Amino acid sequence: MKTAILIAEDDDTQRLILHDILKASRYDVKATASAKDALQALRDDTYSVLLTDMRMPEVDGLELLRQAKRLRPELEVVVMTAYATVQTAVNAMKEGATDYLAKPFDKDELLVTIERAIERGQLKRENTQLRELVTASVSLGNIIGESAAMQRVFNIVQRAVNVNSTALILGESGTGKELVARHIHFSGPRAKKPFAVVNCAAIPDTLVESELFGHEKGAFTGAEASRAGKFESANGGTLFLDEVGDMRLESQAKLLRVLQDGVVERVGSSTQRKVDVRVVAATNRDLRKHVDAGNFREDLYFRLDVLTVSLPPLRERLNDLPLLINHFREKLAARVGKVCPTVAPDALEAMKRYRWPGNVRELENTLEQLYILTDGDAIRESDLPEKLRVRPTTEQGAFVLPSGGLVLEELEQDLIRQALARSNGSIKDASELLGLTYKTLQYRLKKHEIDRKGDGEEEVE
Repeated sequence: MKTAILIAEDDDTQRLILHDILKASRYDVKATASAKDALQALRDDTYSVLLTDMRMPEVDGLELLRQAKRLRPELEVVVMTAYATVQTAVNAMKEGATDYLAKPFDKDELLVTIERAIERGQLKRENTQLRELVTASVSLGNIIGESAAMQRVFNIVQRAVNVNSTALILGESGTGKELVARHIHFSGPRAKKPFAVVNCAAIPDTLVESELFGHEKGAFTGAEASRAGKFESANGGTLFLDEVGDMRLESQAKLLRVLQDGVVERVGSSTQRKVDVRVVAATNRDLRKHVDAGNFREDLYFRLDVLTVSLPPLRERLNDLPLLINHFREKLAARVGKVCPTVAPDALEAMKRYRWPGNVRELENTLEQLYILTDGDAIRESDLPEKLRVRPTTEQGAFVLPSGGLVLEELEQDLIRQALARSNGSIKDASELLGLTYKTLQYRLKKHEIDRKGDGEEEVE
């Protein structure tokens, strides 16, 4: 559909020239000889841009501008005059003009100005639509989405808020598991009590029990003083156990006892301490398969799997991208105190083609970089990082199965080696590229006996 432009110019020759130039540039053009005719045209049809002369008989261009904006607030107006003064331009801009042309001007200047006005109108409409979508969508704090998958998440989370049952949050890294846990705590009756976090994958196995249950002085080398664990610290509140699937079996047994009896014993002590703690656990693993493999206690799994929230990966809810983009745009704008650029349609399409292995966390980090580094009002596809600009080699962008088939174990090994090569041997960076946790990649390196040629990074056993 062609963009519609309305001209208001009382000079017959000028009106014809403007009409022919814009018509030749494939715009849908209507030319009128007076403000009265232009206003009638605005009542009858919809236009993207009004191009009006400032000096016309009966009603001048400035008054036409005022009435046109009252009639069509979304209309972009470009004013032109042979009597160019700074004050004229200021007055026009105050009344809502988009741009200003001083006669005489050439064809190229006219076309650039019109194109700029059209683009501005498109961006304003997109912003309005996004704000309406955000307002209309269901959200929990910083968790945004209107997809069916996210509506199911919101429904379960809202039910979990006002009960004390254990909750289990499942999802890949970067999907927002901790955000959900925080919402459950801070929206419920325990909101004024402590919210404690333990990342089970980040703590060495030998220190997990000390971190959770505390220890007495001299309980082990380095225990120079008695210390309360996270369960005691979170008494009355909520304990969030992130990556609970990485906890070793011995610690799982002690965690099960706390969940069953509500008591903890510090390492090096036989004294039982009563605690009132709601546990919210999270993992990016398939715990059911973990149980079947003997790596996770089945009784603990059933204790945790009371209220289960499954967060979909970003690639499975790409229709939520506009909402997320606008949310992070407004969040950064409030933090840095400036208006951030919008995301143009071509950039949005490129983002929809990308798989987002780091999920919403990767999207937020990517957008923050783009908002800070991009000049102008809009982020275009050419502004995106290379990984987002690469187009898929097949129509759907899916992996193409070789005609001779493949061995999945060999494919996994090859992908791990590629990630290590791209990250110069860094397990941390390679795990992020693969969408795995640090410990999971370590396990697979040992499983496949892959020797990373590192850069001095320590191995964590």
